[in-house]
Amino acid sequence: MRTRRTARAGQYAALLCYLLFLAFPLLWLLSTALKSPRELGSLHPTWIPRHPTPAGLRQAFREQPLAHAALNSLLVALATAAVAVLVATPMAYVLARHRTRLARAATGWVVISQAFPFVLVIIPLFLVLKQLRLVDSLTGLVVVYVVWALPFALWMLVGHMRAVPAELEEAAAVDGAGRLRTLVSVTAPLLAPGIAATGLFAFVTAWNEFFFALVLLKSPAKQTLPVVLTHFIGAEGVADLGPLAAAAFLATLPSLAVFALVQRRITTGLLAGAVKS
Repeated sequence: MRTRRTARAGQYAALLCYLLFLAFPLLWLLSTALKSPRELGSLHPTWIPRHPTPAGLRQAFREQPLAHAALNSLLVALATAAVAVLVATPMAYVLARHRTRLARAATGWVVISQAFPFVLVIIPLFLVLKQLRLVDSLTGLVVVYVVWALPFALWMLVGHMRAVPAELEEAAAVDGAGRLRTLVSVTAPLLAPGIAATGLFAFVTAWNEFFFALVLLKSPAKQTLPVVLTHFIGAEGVADLGPLAAAAFLATLPSLAVFALVQRRITTGLLAGAVKS
């Protein structure tokens, strides 16, 4: 009994250390954001601000349009997640249920496409969007993000789709349901954890993405939050640490909030008890 308690205490201690390791960047951002300019310039930095002040946060909102940029990022990220899930779900259904050579080749191409670097595709994407008159628009940015997130989203959903018992779809077909009705009414509810994980991945990817937004968006009113954060760095590479830390801390909160909303769907196994043998 004593050995079991010691082992459990060690597990909790290791888990606590791991959580502190993950939370350290966020806590350091918060600490830096609450420091005064004098403390930020000190040769002996402290872990906890001696005199916490929200001056850095006020300065960040005063110098840059953070609220408007955050709204742009939120709209783009939500649209990317929704479109990626809507497009990837039926595609994953076809690839998972029809295991032909073409389906295997398509799955392999999806995995290989993730190895393409951003620099390799940015020029063709820019030319295509220019022809479609979608450069310097949030709609064009959503299209790029969906194209970039779709392969991994499809790969994730194929794995979840194959975990759904085919017997459920066969039973629905016996009852007279067609393919579309089966996908919407039977398969999709059982895919809720996979859909939530895929949507979260697409949302976080679009929210944090910087390179495409920097190249495709030129108007200040359409810039996303990652691009606006670079404005706190001067021409000579000197960063305004207080406002930058405050803005970066605020930029992490929406991702955490979205994860908190969908984490129950991700961790709950909805397939348990779906089929009785």
